[in-house]
Amino acid sequence: MKALSLKQPFAELILQGRKKIDLRRWNTHFRGEFLIHASKVPDQKSMEKFGFKDLPCGCIVGKANLVDVKKYESSEEHQKDESLHLADEIWGNYGFVLKDVKRIKPIPAKGSLNFWNFEFNQK
Repeated sequence: MKALSLKQPFAELILQGRKKIDLRRWNTHFRGEFLIHASKVPDQKSMEKFGFKDLPCGCIVGKANLVDVKKYESSEEHQKDESLHLADEIWGNYGFVLKDVKRIKPIPAKGSLNFWNFEFNQK
């Protein structure tokens, strides 16, 4: 199954339903269900900003459905959706629109860049 690595606390914010768009610097044609992987190293500045001290890292923590990609052409467009992506423009101009987010029991896994394949029978 496809998986996407995100730094904490962004993976957790998606699982809580607070972050509905994930910003990226790259576009994708992929649409559908994928696993949410919490990267091994969290973004400490964002952990503090959103009030988190300790979150699971280096594991699959949930799944979501990528239903659309929104291209932000201007700062105004980006700012208009700030309550949906909770991030600055430096994170990217492409907004991955997420639906049907579900938390799962953490599964240890190494991440990778872009979408990558995860097999549930890995050791």
